[in-house]
Amino acid sequence: MCLAIPGKILSITDEDDDLLRTARVSFGGIVKEISLAGVPEAKLGDYVIVHAGFALAQLDEQEAQQVFTTLRQMEQ
Repeated sequence: MCLAIPGKILSITDEDDDLLRTARVSFGGIVKEISLAGVPEAKLGDYVIVHAGFALAQLDEQEAQQVFTTLRQMEQ
């Protein structure tokens, strides 16, 4: 099963080039390098939905926390 999950942007590189723009994104403490080419408006501290290393959309913190809660419930 493929799943897109939310993460919080910790830092951004290549801010001047929308296609090469990447970010360090935290997924509950696990940090990965993610392409921001699909969400050029994303900025530091935003939450993004990520699938296969690419941010697909932005979401607000409340929506991200709701997804984290649901994922924790699925683990039980």
